[in-house]
Amino acid sequence: MMNHKIRDVKVHLVSMPVQGGFSDATRKVETIGYTIVRVITEDGLEGFGVTYHEVGGEATKLLIEKNIAPRIIGRYPFETEVIWADMFQYLRGVGRKGLMFCALSAVDIALWDLKGKITNLPLYRLFGGNKKEVPVYGSGGWTSYSDEELVEEMKELVSRGYQMIKFKVGFNGGNSPSRDVERVRKVREAVGPGIGIMLDANNCWDAAAGARFANRVKDYDIMFLEEPVFADDIPGLKKFKMSTDLPLATGEHEYTKYGVRDLVINQAADIVQLDGTRAGGFTEMLKVAAVTQAWNLKFAPHAMENIHIHLVSACTNALFLERLLLFEEITRNIYVDAPEPVSGMMTIPDKPGLGLELNMNFINEYDEKL
Repeated sequence: MMNHKIRDVKVHLVSMPVQGGFSDATRKVETIGYTIVRVITEDGLEGFGVTYHEVGGEATKLLIEKNIAPRIIGRYPFETEVIWADMFQYLRGVGRKGLMFCALSAVDIALWDLKGKITNLPLYRLFGGNKKEVPVYGSGGWTSYSDEELVEEMKELVSRGYQMIKFKVGFNGGNSPSRDVERVRKVREAVGPGIGIMLDANNCWDAAAGARFANRVKDYDIMFLEEPVFADDIPGLKKFKMSTDLPLATGEHEYTKYGVRDLVINQAADIVQLDGTRAGGFTEMLKVAAVTQAWNLKFAPHAMENIHIHLVSACTNALFLERLLLFEEITRNIYVDAPEPVSGMMTIPDKPGLGLELNMNFINEYDEKL
């Protein structure tokens, strides 16, 4: 193990502008991208992790380079629990949510990628899984689309083999729920009864408005409604959940085992969607999954399908992966031959660690130097 001490940490910011100015119910999306962290050992092994780079990537990069990297250089990648706890305590004064945890998450994922490469095992095997194929749904359908554009994109997803799709509700900033109901009806009629439909409101309503909408659309056989109220409004989430039998999905804006604890003890979720690239990396997401299992809830990590596929394989209560259409182009550029969905399933690469290879030619060309 002596040769596997961490020697260097490198951080890259890679982003692309969004063409067309997509909007959901509460914000316009102008850029998308990744903060990529490479952790390199003394014997030249390299693991990587990622988090989002839409806004705040520059601060995340500096936090890793100036504060986290110096504290992990010289340590072993297998010390994930100790390193995680050390970083949590060291950085507690500057953030127990938000950018600090995005930084820690990317570093932790890189350490796990290294552990897989050192042991020559894919991460899903290290996590105790054995499923090589995992269901995945296609996610898009912005509120800024016309009805025709929305229906066409959902039909196109189905034509690509997806058995489950998700699109945005909260048309006109959430102020036109009847138009949302009409859009749901049009999509259901266009894709037919055999396709799973999920809806994402992106925090746009209060509990009463969200519940009223849910009760108007549940007869269209909706799998869940995601974030109908502000993500931090846990009493509102509970009130929504108590007011409708349409399943409630939430958690993509929550952090750590403490965040999921608060959701479950307050009966504020049916499907928990924490994102490992924000919520604390694999070290913390294994605990998050355990909490959902203890409360007999479903687990469905938000986005980052190529990262979360290993967790979904190993966690018995995990439902599926989410593939964001918006990220398809940059994902294909960031990785070399990353797995693609086939008939609504994704196959885990049988390679060590994450099983992914970075396209360093693209990353170096588009890296935003500070």
